[in-house]
Amino acid sequence: MNRLFLIAALLSASACAKKQTFIGGTRVPYSSNNKSVLDAVEQYRLAVEKADSESLMTMAHKQYWEDSGTPSGSDDYGYDGLKLVLASRLKMASEIRYTMRYMGVSQECKGDLAAGCKATVDVLIDASFTIQNALGKASRPDKRDQNQLLLEWDGSRWMFLSGM
Repeated sequence: MNRLFLIAALLSASACAKKQTFIGGTRVPYSSNNKSVLDAVEQYRLAVEKADSESLMTMAHKQYWEDSGTPSGSDDYGYDGLKLVLASRLKMASEIRYTMRYMGVSQECKGDLAAGCKATVDVLIDASFTIQNALGKASRPDKRDQNQLLLEWDGSRWMFLSGM
């Protein structure tokens, strides 16, 4: 009888333990800060699918810097370069499908957001789009990649510092 009572007590205690909740469709732990940064990244993802370079530029911080990950710095660019890259690349593409799987979020600010707080979002990207190849025929490449987005809270919204 004591053994049965002990098992029942343990089961009820474990049932009352706080379970960690996640942001819907992800394995990212729920917090208002994590939710707000993923909402900003989702706005970015939708703007890419719409090929809306103007909206994308409103999401970019004036200090934006893209290190293309190559040994040479010749392919790195800042805010003005991003404007050219987005305008030229998105103009050539149509029927864009751009999905992201949110793998993790890391933030400097653990409490309330304050201007200057930074967050990194690790994503897996699965994308396809239609472009004209060198022969003028429609081509639809599939692209898969992993990326890390860096954003900064400006006091009212998240701005992209890199990763776009």
